[in-house]
Amino acid sequence: MHLKIPVVRSNHASMPVQSTKEAAGFDLCAHIISDIVIAPGRRELVPTGLKMSIPEGFCGLVCPRSGLALRNGVTVLNAPGIIDSDYRGDIAVILANFGDVPFTIKAGMRVAQLVFVHHLRTLFVPAQSLDVTDRAAGGFGSTGAV
Repeated sequence: MHLKIPVVRSNHASMPVQSTKEAAGFDLCAHIISDIVIAPGRRELVPTGLKMSIPEGFCGLVCPRSGLALRNGVTVLNAPGIIDSDYRGDIAVILANFGDVPFTIKAGMRVAQLVFVHHLRTLFVPAQSLDVTDRAAGGFGSTGAV
C-alpha cells in the first residue's frame, strides 16, 4: 500500500526521499540560498521548500536524524513536529544545537525525517471514575528503574 501525497516544490527543492527501501522516514532537506550556522544552545528555522496535502486521517511527524543528533548534538527541537492534514503552508524544521561547537547547515543537507502516521478521530467523554488497573496512578518511575 502506498500513501499518495501531492507535493508542491519551490525552486527545485528536494522531494522527500527514503534512504533505504524499508525506511519509515523520508529525508527532508534544507532549501536555503546561503548557509545557516546554528551556535551552541541556539535554534534556527530551516525551510524545506515543500508544501503538501496530507490525506485526512493522517499526519506527518517531523523527527530528528539520529546521525546529526549523535555526532553533532543537533536535533529537531519540537520533536516530533506535527504536520496536520489541513495544513497547506511551507514545511520548515526547527533545529537546535545542543552540541559544543557551531553547526553549519548547507543547501540540500538532510536535516530531518518525515514519518506519516494514521490517527483516529477522538471523542472525550466525561466520566465519574475510570477502570481499575494494576498500575493505577503510578507515574514517573513507578514501574522500576530498569
